[in-house]
Amino acid sequence: MGKIGILGGTFNPVHLGHLLAGRAAAEAFGFDKVLLTPCNVSPFKVGSSGLASGADRLEMVRLSVAGDPLFEPCATDLERGGISYAVDTVRALRERSPGDQFAFIIGMDALRELSHWHNVDELLNLCEVVTVERPGLDVPVTADALGFPAATRGKLLAKVTRGRLFDVSSSEIRRRIAEGKTIRYLVCPVVEVYIRTHGLYGAAKEE
Repeated sequence: MGKIGILGGTFNPVHLGHLLAGRAAAEAFGFDKVLLTPCNVSPFKVGSSGLASGADRLEMVRLSVAGDPLFEPCATDLERGGISYAVDTVRALRERSPGDQFAFIIGMDALRELSHWHNVDELLNLCEVVTVERPGLDVPVTADALGFPAATRGKLLAKVTRGRLFDVSSSEIRRRIAEGKTIRYLVCPVVEVYIRTHGLYGAAKEE
């Protein structure tokens, strides 16, 4: 039986901050593997523009973690289609690998909103939820702010670890690309090449 972390997101594009968060969670909570799971449509970004195709986002994830045994690209949400709710992702993965133990990895901003997630009670019954805090950027959440019963609040706050400080976002990367600025040292070099080669996010296309 493996202990598997699930790190979901739009990954539009995947950047070094995502990988650092996944590794921090794995080291803190003993995950054997972290599944990087691009969503099909984020429930928090329905109708948003500028989303690269699922195939492109999955390929950028694959390129980023090639050769690293900790990480595995996961197409579960893209294959299912529709809005990608965490509870559906975990349910599908448990059905596929019933012998594994799963945990969903989130950031401190998501922990603050977790009580409003779709079918969150079922999600918490299906898996652990662990939080990676970015030092210097996140204000630790208080128990009273979580909106859960006391026992649930205690479990959630016991599963918080500090990641590395890496102040970058996918939206900033897309903006820099559109402005013709470099994204070097923000994404893996192979991802930068992929973006340029395919002309993603308004990049000047390189043949």
